[in-house]
Amino acid sequence: MSDFSVELSRIDKLLQQSRSLWQNRSFACTDLPWKDDFPQLANIVWQLNDNDLDIIDASQSHLVDTLLPALKNDLANNHQDWELSLLAPNGGNPANDKQQTLAAAEASLSLAGGITAAEQPHFSAHIKGRKWQQITDFVEHLPDTSLPVLEWCAGKGHLGRLIAKATGRSVVSLEWQQSLCTAGQQFADKWQLPQRFVCGDAFAGQDELLTQQQLAVALHACGDLHVTLLKHAADAGTQQVLISPCCYHLIQAQHYQPLSMAAKTSDLLLSRADLQLPLQQSMVAGAKQGQYRLQEMAWRLGFDSLQREMRQVDEYLPIPSIKQSQLNGEFNTFCHWAADSKKVPLIDSIDWAHYRAIGGERQRLTRRIDLVAHLFRALLEKWLLLDRVCFLEERGYQVRLSEFCANSITPRNALISAFK
Repeated sequence: MSDFSVELSRIDKLLQQSRSLWQNRSFACTDLPWKDDFPQLANIVWQLNDNDLDIIDASQSHLVDTLLPALKNDLANNHQDWELSLLAPNGGNPANDKQQTLAAAEASLSLAGGITAAEQPHFSAHIKGRKWQQITDFVEHLPDTSLPVLEWCAGKGHLGRLIAKATGRSVVSLEWQQSLCTAGQQFADKWQLPQRFVCGDAFAGQDELLTQQQLAVALHACGDLHVTLLKHAADAGTQQVLISPCCYHLIQAQHYQPLSMAAKTSDLLLSRADLQLPLQQSMVAGAKQGQYRLQEMAWRLGFDSLQREMRQVDEYLPIPSIKQSQLNGEFNTFCHWAADSKKVPLIDSIDWAHYRAIGGERQRLTRRIDLVAHLFRALLEKWLLLDRVCFLEERGYQVRLSEFCANSITPRNALISAFK
C-alpha cells in the first residue's frame, strides 16, 4: 500500500466512526441528533454565544480547539478510541498557513517575468482580485517542461491565456459555451497568443484532445467535470495532469462513485448533500448581511414547522430561493409565498408569532448541528482528494498533493500534480 492509500484508510475509519456527528441533515432535525451519545459536546455547543458561532466556524483551528476537548471526554466515557489527531488542520502544523501565504506572494512576484506590469491590467480585466490571484498562483505551480497544454473547462480561457503568455506554450482551451470561446479566441488573437479554443462538451469524451505528450490542467472544474478529465487523461496516458478540484457535490449520480480501488472498499455512502460539507465554511460577513442570512434561516425553519402541521407530514420541505427584499416584509407574507410555491394549503387561524418563534429556536439548533459537522469538513475533503490521488497512482502516475495558494485566497486550494 502507498502512503496515500494508508492515509485514506485512516481517514476513512474516523469518518465511519463519526458518521452520527456529520452525516445528517440539520434542517430536518428538531433536536441534537447525537446528544445522548455525546452529552458533553451537546453541553458545550449550547453554551456558545450565538454571536460567536460564525467566528468559530470561519477558522478550522478555532473550531477544533473549541469542540475537541468535549468530544474527547465523551469518547473516553464511552470507551471509544478515535484517531482525533487527524482533525488537526494543516497536519497539526500552524506554520503552514504562513508558509502558504509567503509562497503565494513569491509566486505572484516571480510571474512578473512572463507578464509586464503594463500588460497585467489587460489580462486581469473583469477578473475579481482573488480569482486573479488563484490563476497566477496556479500558473506558478506548472511543471518545468515545454509540453503543450490542454485547459479543461476553460470559460474565457483566463488560465490558458496566462499560461500561453507567461510560458510561451501552446494551449488548447476546451469550453462548451460558444460565446465564451469566441471572446477568448478574440483576446488570444489580439495578443498573438498560441492559444486555440475548442467548443465542446467535456462529458462527450473529447478523446482526440487528450494525448500522451501533454499537460492537462483544470482550475476549479466542478464535480464530474474534473473526474471526467482524470479518467480520460489516465486512459490516454497523458504525461502530466495538474488540477484543483471543486464542488464535489455536482455529480450526475445520486451518490458518490469512488474512483480508486482503495476508496471502493469503504462502507461510506456519500449523498450529494454529504459532498457539500467540505464547502461549508462561514465567512464573517457585514452585520446587515449576517442578519439577513440568519433571518432567512429562521423564517425557512418557521415555515417548515408550519407546513409539517398543515400537511400532516413530518418531513422537511425545501422551498425556492428568495430575494433579500422578501425579508424586509412580514413573516406571514413570506409563509404565504412559500405555501403557494409548494402548494401547501393554509388555514385562516394561524398563530404567526408562534411559528416565527419556533423558527428562531430551530435556527439556533441548526447552526449548532452544522458547527459540529464542520469539525469533519476538512477530513471529508481530504478523503475525496486522496481518492483522486490513489486513482492516479493506480493508473501508473507519480502523484503529489499540495496547496497552490493560501486558504485566505480560496479554501479550495488543494493541488493534485500527477506525472508519468
